[in-house]
Amino acid sequence: MQNKHRPSTHFPTQGALHGIAQRKGRLLRCLKLTRSFVCRQYQGRRLRFLTVDYQLMVTKELPGSLAATPSPDRIYAIGDVHGQRAQLDAVHALIRKDLLEQPVAHAHIIHLGDYIDRGPASAECLQLLVQGSPVPGVPCTNLLGNHEQMLLNTLANPRDSDLWLSNGGQATLLSWGIDPGSDPGQWIDLIPAPQLRFLKSLLPMLQLGRYLFVHAGVRPGIRLALQVPADLLWIRREFLDWEGTMLPDAPWLRVVHGHTPSLEPELRPNRLGIDTNAARGGKLTCAALSSDSVYYLQA
Repeated sequence: MQNKHRPSTHFPTQGALHGIAQRKGRLLRCLKLTRSFVCRQYQGRRLRFLTVDYQLMVTKELPGSLAATPSPDRIYAIGDVHGQRAQLDAVHALIRKDLLEQPVAHAHIIHLGDYIDRGPASAECLQLLVQGSPVPGVPCTNLLGNHEQMLLNTLANPRDSDLWLSNGGQATLLSWGIDPGSDPGQWIDLIPAPQLRFLKSLLPMLQLGRYLFVHAGVRPGIRLALQVPADLLWIRREFLDWEGTMLPDAPWLRVVHGHTPSLEPELRPNRLGIDTNAARGGKLTCAALSSDSVYYLQA
């Protein structure tokens, strides 16, 4: 089933776009300090994040994600896929059709993470994304989801596979032809190298114009540079229930996120949630965003 919701919803003007200036050294220190936190507990879950080269992370990834950049004419943000290759193909086709019918000079495609687990075709989804942008000539950015992080944690710490396996990881292993009952220490050698490189390359967030794209959300009231990886990937209620400005240093930003499923997209003054539960038979949603409006492409 394919849907295209119109007319567009127009956002109220919230002032001119401002820049976000964050020093690399300060961000590097912040990330080092938060590492000990995310390795302990997060809302009762035992989390062990991969050992990260923070200097590489700061210089290669985060400046591009955090810098104030002009917004493209249209941004296509795609919610949680969870191994549903047919729906992902259909949404990509809808984006191509939309650009043919309503061409713009500059567009950008963003996948918000959680490409794997629960659905039957995780490996196929990854292989599709490895091939690059679904629309030739249109930039495409892929973000990290908590399910990709759980997989990477498992590959780095094979004895800690229970959390991932209990959250849909078995379906992902089967999509690679890997027996979930086999030795977890061998799984890393059985995953196609291009897909593994893709998983390790995923960005934590992306800011374009007046939008901040992230998998789960942000910790309200905390400056952007002080957000921690655990919140970006896992946060729910504290973020979802917040009615005020999310980021004190960037009050103009609306957060576009997935992670928490709903029957339909959730548009609020400070956020837009587009995980519409493709993992369990719901639609896969793509939000088509301009500076002052949004409409949805769904499959």
